[in-house]
Amino acid sequence: MNTVLTIAGFDPSSGAGITADLAVFAAHGLFGTSAITAFTVQSTKGVKASHPVDPTVLSETLECLDGDLPPAGVKIGIVSTKDNISVINRYIRHLKAKNSGQSFTPAVLDPILSSSSGRQFLHPDAVEVLKSELLPLVDWVTPNVAELAALTGLTIEGPEDLLAAARALQAQLSGQSKQSQPECKAVGVLAKGGHLDKPDDLLLTPDGEAHWLEGSRIETNATHGTGCALSSAFLSQLVLGDDPVEAACNAKHYVAEAMRRAPRIGSGKGPMELLWPLRST
Repeated sequence: MNTVLTIAGFDPSSGAGITADLAVFAAHGLFGTSAITAFTVQSTKGVKASHPVDPTVLSETLECLDGDLPPAGVKIGIVSTKDNISVINRYIRHLKAKNSGQSFTPAVLDPILSSSSGRQFLHPDAVEVLKSELLPLVDWVTPNVAELAALTGLTIEGPEDLLAAARALQAQLSGQSKQSQPECKAVGVLAKGGHLDKPDDLLLTPDGEAHWLEGSRIETNATHGTGCALSSAFLSQLVLGDDPVEAACNAKHYVAEAMRRAPRIGSGKGPMELLWPLRST
């Protein structure tokens, strides 16, 4: 069984963050490990507070896990602080150096800047560090419309804007990556279009090929953690051997079914049924 690692925040309501990531990994037949970057105070009604984990604790956790349970893939969610970004940066560089010429360990970053309820998870000065130090190192980045707009400074109102912004982000990150690591390939982008009138997602491969993933609006209150789940499912499919287009399509189907099958839990934006593949067998 492959081991996959999530580096993310802790959501006590289990709709998003590491507890949700671990459920996604389990649903795909993978063994999940985790390193917490922040403890959030939240429920289905929204996020009330976020408390960063000390970077020394994060560093020790990653080192300990890597020595015993090295990952076949890494998903990165909330990074919380500049110091934690530096820790994660060093760890990803370590993985790339260790796996040079051997098996490929994909790293997927979900650039969570704030919660859907408006709580900021990353200080503005840390956003610049995220853009310059960590984003160019990963293999895939999975922003939603608001995150993609914030990372590029572009306005996104429709599919043409989404494609232009995804290409701009890829060009920006590839330029930074070539400066620091000339051997690195371009960063792929899975842009989540769920906030557009027509909820189609866009996959921009590292070589610049654009693939539209058609979506439909699902009438449900279970929308908590959809972005987290898509990123984790995408990573899972890559680890299982799918090519990027297959991985994105399968991840999108997985999340759509998790929304459709969700039980009514909580009085706010409820969690999805992330374990549906296990319950349907």
